Amino acid sequence: MNYKCPAMPSRFRGFSLIELLVVVMLLALLAGLVVPNLLGKTEKAKSKAAESQIQLLTGLVTEYYVEFGTPPEDLNDLVPQFAKPSQLEDPWGRQYNYEYPGEHSDFDIFTLGADNSPGGEDGDRDVNNWE
Repeated sequence: MNYKCPAMPSRFRGFSLIELLVVVMLLALLAGLVVPNLLGKTEKAKSKAAESQIQLLTGLVTEYYVEFGTPPEDLNDLVPQFAKPSQLEDPWGRQYNYEYPGEHSDFDIFTLGADNSPGGEDGDRDVNNWE
C-alpha cells in the first residue's frame, strides 16, 4: 500500500530563512542592549555589599579591641570567635585589605573594587572604612 502525504497548504509550511534571520538579529540586538545594563547593576550591587561588609568588619574589629585590648594584627585573627572566613572576602572573592595601624584611622579596611586597582568609578571604585 502506497500512501502519499498530500502537499501541505502554504499556511502550514513554517518560517522562511529570512524570517528566522530577522528574528535572530532582533534577539541579538535586544541582548546587546540589555546585558551591559544588567552587568553594570551587578557591579554596583557588589560595591554596596562591600560597604555593608566593611561596616560589619569595622564593628567586629572594634569588638575584638574591646575584648583583647588591642586591634587584631590581621583580619584572620577574627576567626572563629568573631567572624566566619567567608566574611573576610569581598564580593569579588578577594580578602579585604586590613592595615593596623591605619593611615586614615586607627585601622583601615578596604577593597579595591572589581578592577583590583586603586581608584575607579561605579563597580570599580574602592570601598573603605574611612570615607
